[in-house]
Amino acid sequence: MSEAPTLRQLLKSSSSLISSLSTHPSSNTPEYQSSVRDAISQLTTALDLVARASVFSLNESLDDVSTGDLPCLKITFSLADLYTKLSISTPFERKAALLRALQYYKDFITLLDAYDLVSATDRAAASNAGTGRPVSQLPTDPGQRRLAKIAQFKQEKELKGKIQQLEQGARLDEEEARELHIASLRLAVMQTTQQLEMITMELEMLKQAPPPEERERLREEQDERARQTKDDGYNERLDKIPNDIKGGALLNKDGKPLRPFTLLDKRQQLKDGVFRPGHSLPTMTIDEYLEEERRRGGIIEGGGEKSGEKPEMDLDDEEAVDKEMYKQREWDEFKEANPRETGNTLNRG
Repeated sequence: MSEAPTLRQLLKSSSSLISSLSTHPSSNTPEYQSSVRDAISQLTTALDLVARASVFSLNESLDDVSTGDLPCLKITFSLADLYTKLSISTPFERKAALLRALQYYKDFITLLDAYDLVSATDRAAASNAGTGRPVSQLPTDPGQRRLAKIAQFKQEKELKGKIQQLEQGARLDEEEARELHIASLRLAVMQTTQQLEMITMELEMLKQAPPPEERERLREEQDERARQTKDDGYNERLDKIPNDIKGGALLNKDGKPLRPFTLLDKRQQLKDGVFRPGHSLPTMTIDEYLEEERRRGGIIEGGGEKSGEKPEMDLDDEEAVDKEMYKQREWDEFKEANPRETGNTLNRG
């Protein structure tokens, strides 16, 4: 029967697994997820050993912690980071993983706060996470917020540079090793504050996800559409259109269009348009159109050649006859008093 791994062996093995994650091409590969779950299992066991051995005490300061025990302070941070890397298919499981990560991040801040490695800003961010209160403690003023982010970036860059410089040493003495671990813890605190804000935002998004019964209904509808597609041979993918149809394929193997085409939003639109003529059909007759234009005032009545024709007078209408006679007499008198070319006398020599 093999002996159980020691705390040092678990920390070393899990650290190697975490380092190997950066070499994977995708976080969704089975190898990547297997490494994540193995590291979670090893660190969970290591955390249990730390608790049973009472490695840390709230009555001691950071100077009282041995250099070899300093990496144990980072276990909860590493566990939280690993839980955010889990690839989970359902929103419910994703929410559970994020809540677990959120709690580990809070435990990490609480533990390091006991050793004075946490600022008041980091403490407030951890306290507000998951409560509905704002996690970010940056100023609300855009200018001040930008300056604060720049300062954070510079501080994080300096810590990363210091850690990289210490890790490049061939052999670290006690003081250098201790400096390396503390710098790594300070960097983890900064990253924790950022992760708490991101987790809070994702949890808010997951609240909008449909409940399990609604997801099941949507899945059944999707399966039904897929079955109908298989039955009638219809395929919405443009690169799957056969080459023997009129005009040939729409896309080449690289996804580039070979000829112009129009996208329609629904398959039924394609079916409805199969037997329609290529031109647009009229929606009303000419008489209906003219009547509609007349109603809207788009047709002006009168005008043309017949507009100059006088209507025939009813000779039996004495009043109309007298009125026309007086009108004609007045016009004759006007012409006699104003012969032609006597009106405008300007510019005459």
